[in-house]
Formats: sequence, C-alpha cells, structure tokens
Amino acid sequence: MNQRIKRKEHKVFIRKLKRALHRDENDIASKLDDNKPVYTLDHIVKERYPSFIDALRDLDDALSMIFLFSLMPQTNKIQGTVVAKCRKLSAEFMHYVIQSRTLRKVFLSIKGIYYQAEVQGQNVTWIVPYKFSGQVPYDVDFRVMLTFLEFYVTLLGFVNFQLYYSINLKYPPQPVHSVAVSNRTIAENYCMNDELEDEMLIALNQDITKLESAEFETPDVDEFPDDMGDESSNQMKEEIEKQKKFLKLFEGLKFFLSREVPQEPLVFVIRCFGGQVSWDSINSIGALYDETDESITHQVVDRPSQKHQFLSRYYVQPQWVFDCVNARMLLSEIDYLAGTALPPHLSPFVIEEDGDYIPPERKQQLNQAEDLEKDEETRESNVSYEEKEVKKRSIADVTESDSPKSKKVVPVIKSGKPASRIDDIKDSSGRTKEEKKLAIMAMSKKNRRLYERIMHSRKQKRAQVKKLENRRKQHEMKQTSANQS
Repeated sequence: MNQRIKRKEHKVFIRKLKRALHRDENDIASKLDDNKPVYTLDHIVKERYPSFIDALRDLDDALSMIFLFSLMPQTNKIQGTVVAKCRKLSAEFMHYVIQSRTLRKVFLSIKGIYYQAEVQGQNVTWIVPYKFSGQVPYDVDFRVMLTFLEFYVTLLGFVNFQLYYSINLKYPPQPVHSVAVSNRTIAENYCMNDELEDEMLIALNQDITKLESAEFETPDVDEFPDDMGDESSNQMKEEIEKQKKFLKLFEGLKFFLSREVPQEPLVFVIRCFGGQVSWDSINSIGALYDETDESITHQVVDRPSQKHQFLSRYYVQPQWVFDCVNARMLLSEIDYLAGTALPPHLSPFVIEEDGDYIPPERKQQLNQAEDLEKDEETRESNVSYEEKEVKKRSIADVTESDSPKSKKVVPVIKSGKPASRIDDIKDSSGRTKEEKKLAIMAMSKKNRRLYERIMHSRKQKRAQVKKLENRRKQHEMKQTSANQS
C-alpha cells in the first residue's frame, strides 16, 4: 500500500515539475526539486533474495557495476553524489575482504583487474577497470545503467552490513582512533575535515574498529577417532594448513610503492595477505612510513633504473605481487627485478585438463609446487619412520627374551608370465585393440556417431595443442636469434 502511495506521489511530482518548467517558473521548479518524494528499494531486495546466500550468488554484476561507476567522472548524466556513493561502498567491501582475508585470485587483463574472493563459501568474481582519464562514451544509454545501479547500491549496502557484523566489525566502518588522530594533522592539506574519514577509508591502509562485545575467532577442526577415514582426515588437515600458509603469504614483509605504480590494487592485494605497505606521503593520504625506512623488504617500482637504491631491499615490478598470489607461494624476485623482461602473466581462472596446452612457465610452477609437496612429505615420512623405528626397537627389546632363536626367511620363487603380444597391450581404458574394435562394431548407429564426434573433437584438440606448441617454438627461436644479434 505504501509503495502505491509513493508511486502516485512521484507521478504527481513529475507532472508538477514539467508544468513549472514549461511555464519557465524556475523558482517553483527548484522548490519542487528540493522537496521531491523519496522512495527506497529495500522491499525489492528482500523479495528477490529471501536468504543471504542468494544475495552473495548474485553479487558479481553488482560489484562490477559499482566499481565501474566509482571511477567515472562527473558529467551532466552522472551526478557526483552517485560516484561518491559507489566509491564508498566499494571501499567498504574491499575493507571486508582485507579483514577477512578471503581474496583467492587476481588477474590483470586488457579490460581491467579481475578479483575472486571466497565469501562464506561462495566465489564472488568482479572486475575493476584501470584508472584512465578517458572520455565518457556518448552512445551508451546511462539511464538504463543508472536504474540498475540504483538497485545494486541498495543490495551492496545490505550485503556490507551483514558481512561486517559476521566478523564483528562496526558498520559503517571507522578507522582506528589512534591512527586517525595521528594522521589528521598530516592530511589537512589533502581534503576538507568532513571528507577526511572517507578519504582515509578509501586509502585501504588503515585498520578499522571492531565491536567490543565479542571477539572473532577462527573455528578449529574437531578430531574424531575414525580408523577408516584416516587418509581423508589427513588430507583435510593438510589442505587447511596450506590455506593458512596462503593467507599469511606476505606476513613479515614490508612494501613501499613508488609513485609510478598503481596504488589501490597493490595495497588491496598486499594487505589481504598480511603485508605492510606504504608510499610517499606527498602522493596521497594514508602513508605509514617513508622510503628511508631500513626495515622495508620490497620496493615496487616500474622504472628500469633508480637514482638511489638501498641494499637491504628488493626492487621488484608490480607483477611479482600478483604472480605470487596466483602461485600461492613467494616466487623468486630475480625474474621480476626492475628493468628485466617479465615472464608471462598467466590466468589463474584457467583450469588445465588432460590434453590441454600448458605453457612452459605454468609447467615450471606446477613442478615447483610438486617439489615442495614432495619435500614436505619426505620430511613427514622421515619423522614418522623414526618414530616407528623407536617403537620397533622397544618392542624387540621386550620380545627378545621370549624368542630365543630367530626364524630364517625362505625366499619364494613365483612363476612368471610370458611377454604379451602387441595386440594384447592394453590402453588407458584397460582394453586391447581387438576388444576396442569389437566394442565399436557392437555399438548402435546413434552411439557410434556420438563416439566418432567425441574422437573428432579430441583430434581437433590435439591439433590445436600442436599448433600452439609450434608457435611457442618459433617464438623462442626468434627471441634467441634476436638476442644473439
């Protein structure tokens, strides 16, 4: 009933405003515009998403749209209040991802930066465009986009409120009082006093206040005595430990950003994995320490040479930060030093299957991960082997008195099998060639056509893989010839 009244008031307002504008009554039109009826979309959000998980599943488009308008310039079609609202909501969501450490994947593409976060078991993927001073296209109907944006702003406001209280954070977010007071005197020249708190939040470098009523603790995994599920429980424990190490990827590292690198994505990614980051206080608000700090471990630069270099830190390019996140480990800084040719930036959203083309750089990363897993397994096996040996020795000492004579083990020779013929060699499916031919002949016409289509698609896939491998070989040959010349 209330919505019907709101619609009727809005129609009356539009009719009166058109009449005043048509009669050139500007004073009446300005008064009507100041007192226009306000409507909300809260009821639509509640009707469309009955549960919070449903809202999280439909959050991809909302985030992409809000991040897009947060970087839009103010025009006659896009108001400044809309841009400021989108900027604030996007910063609130990024603060939640930083505090909860739910970021999983990052990819730098031509369109923008793709992020993926795991929010309460749901994968949320969104894209953030690069900051360019481009012109707004005139062939885009912004009225349709703004209607969607109005709904998405309401949706993200509800989602941020629920997410903040799920990890015991205050909403709307507020920076820590001690840090805010210390930075207030430094930031007086950047913005007005009423805009200072929002600018500090947008910098993404300040901790936000938590609720005093409760403390958020990560739940531990319960252990139950189960003889049948030892392997599965051990695998689950190993995955949890790997996840904990991944979330602490940049802990203990101190970064400094040069003025030529993109600040917001680097600060966001570094802080999501426990690293400390700062920049020159002249560039923007929120810097915590200067470039002369000797405890800095990595300085992110995008220039081939530096005037003054500190020997106690690495000078890496921005791609090193994103590649470390996608590889789930700290990569070697030698390949990413300033002025060196960067390795290819591979997409973490591509899942390699059997028979797919895998670039050599990706193979190298997979081999490194396998080597690390093998080293950990060998260490664990050595420790368990030593424990078993100690137990065996103790048991042998006890039972030595009961067994006066040791029994000799007599080797048993078993009869071997003759070598198989070429026709009897089995493939991966466990069938010989003759059995495979007979199975194909026994198929119906419909199943045989389907089988032929599957085999044809596999042949096309192999041909495509060979084509890409040949291209890679030609590219490497060209690079070697260019380097030699």
